[in-house]
Amino acid sequence: MDQMSPDNINGLILAVSSSIFIGSSFIIKKKGLKKAGASGVRAGEGGHGYLYEPWWWAGMITMIIGEVANFAAYAFAPAILVTPLGALSIIFSAVLAHFILKEKLHIFGVLGCVLCVVGSTTIVLHAPHEQKIESVKQVWKLAIEPGFLVYSAVILIVVLVLIFYYEPRYGKTHLLVYVGICSLMGSLTVMSVKAVAIAIKLTFSGMNQFKYFHAWIFILVVTMCCILQINYLNKALDTFNTAVISPVYYVMFTTFTIIASMIMFKDWASQSGLKIATELCGFVTILSGTFLLHKTKDMGNSGSVSGRGSVSMPRDTPVFTNSGSGRSSSPEK
Repeated sequence: MDQMSPDNINGLILAVSSSIFIGSSFIIKKKGLKKAGASGVRAGEGGHGYLYEPWWWAGMITMIIGEVANFAAYAFAPAILVTPLGALSIIFSAVLAHFILKEKLHIFGVLGCVLCVVGSTTIVLHAPHEQKIESVKQVWKLAIEPGFLVYSAVILIVVLVLIFYYEPRYGKTHLLVYVGICSLMGSLTVMSVKAVAIAIKLTFSGMNQFKYFHAWIFILVVTMCCILQINYLNKALDTFNTAVISPVYYVMFTTFTIIASMIMFKDWASQSGLKIATELCGFVTILSGTFLLHKTKDMGNSGSVSGRGSVSMPRDTPVFTNSGSGRSSSPEK
């Protein structure tokens, strides 16, 4: 294992700080959404009453702080290091949901959190070094290569289909619609965020990058993508259980971001097959932890233990669907 570079260490510290703030923001925002929904039209039904809720704004500020830290992390470390560390936000979100929103976390959920930490550690220890970039124009050239242009076109087509066809029909009953929109656009957001972060870093070092129009195009893409993601993430939070949204969103967002980074920045080009395989194993470990965390989200509420000491299993619930009216935070059979 190679020694971590100073840039990777800085990126690691910023990414971990980001996860703490972002994980907390899910819970604070949902508390605001629930209060707003109790006195008006819920966000999942098109309402915007949450804009008048202090709790929602507190969550939004917390998320912004986390995103700023995450933003800075991308200026120092490759996406394959920064993005998977978002698993730590799932842990904070699940633990806070257990204590604040009373969404119980079972012992197997704790095991899921441990798996997330183990997987994240594996990726951190084997992450590639950040490639040397000397100008935002260099990032622009990477962005307009045929491979990434094809990827971007496919993502935009799928998102438009989800928004105009699937969201009106299945948005309130199938989690993958809202989360899919956020995750797909999120991969493009991260690539643009990394470009802007690099431009800021180079500007502070004495090489002004904002004299180039490329930097402003990246800023425009980040703004548009973030607005879209916030809208559909609010709908997801208001319609589905937080313990479900966090892991599923993480898995999809991270998967698409790693794919986008592989295509655009070619993160694995300088790594051996063994290191790539190790990173993939770490990522699979994180996936296992997140889905274990989801699958056992209702077990803490069953509370019944047999005479042999085994915990009785709750009724099976749909993984990605909500068969209720959309007002229940957890799906019913």
